[in-house]
Amino acid sequence: MERVKAALEPFADTIALLEQEPMSLHTTFRIGGPARYFINVTPETPLGGLLSALHSTGEQITVIGRGSNLLVRDEGIPGVVLCTLGQSRVSVKGTQLFAQAGAGLAQVAAAAQAHGLAGVEFAAGIPGSLGGAVFMNAGAYSGTMADIVTRTDYVQPDGSEGTLTGEAHAFAYRESVYKAHPEWMVLSACMSLHPDAPEAIRARMDDLAARRRDKQPLEFPSAGSTFKRPEGYFAGQLIEECGLKGYSIGGAQVSEKHAGFLINRGGATADDMLRLIETVQSRVLAAFGVSLQCEVRII
Repeated sequence: MERVKAALEPFADTIALLEQEPMSLHTTFRIGGPARYFINVTPETPLGGLLSALHSTGEQITVIGRGSNLLVRDEGIPGVVLCTLGQSRVSVKGTQLFAQAGAGLAQVAAAAQAHGLAGVEFAAGIPGSLGGAVFMNAGAYSGTMADIVTRTDYVQPDGSEGTLTGEAHAFAYRESVYKAHPEWMVLSACMSLHPDAPEAIRARMDDLAARRRDKQPLEFPSAGSTFKRPEGYFAGQLIEECGLKGYSIGGAQVSEKHAGFLINRGGATADDMLRLIETVQSRVLAAFGVSLQCEVRII
């Protein structure tokens, strides 16, 4: 692994490097073993050059933002974890909002509201970063990133940058071209919004926040909805009808508030959560013939 440190030397002034960093500190599940090397970028980090240098080492590279849709195994992550949160600039020009990949969705929504731009309210309560939201076409309350993203910039393993517009993103339900090309790292996105009164936008954001508090187990660590919505069904309803609300394995539990959320009640391991996921999937398949697919990324 000394080759990783050697590759990082030219970037030493623009990154923060940690070794054996617990991933439980960087995921909303609060679960996960250590990353061999964990890199926090800064606004000055040249991501193209850094990514190229890391790929030249031959080590596994994992890019994360806020870790809001991530379950890291207890063994941790070999190689290098690159965290983009240090690059989070947001700017507005007319009805176009530009944000770097590390910007939080709450930050993006707040900037839009402050400038009287509507369309991103749905994302205000999603605890992820913009890069991850584009990667998985995140959505909530009938809104998705596909509805607003018009252009993205990305960097390839050799450090070269590219741009995608419109249909080239191949957005679908929890899918994008970036999931088909995980070696591409999202750098930024441009979103097309529409004017509205800031107070009206704030009212909609407040309403959605209240609905989240009422229906979702926000008091416990989770990764949001654990399973994708199966066509013609609601995952939470199927799980509840199997009698699994409150069912636990170790510290992992099917939420008593919303069965579509698997939560960390305290001290849950990745193994606990994986066994709970498998139990839920097998019980729902046996009862309804429906195969639940994980929305959470497992690494």
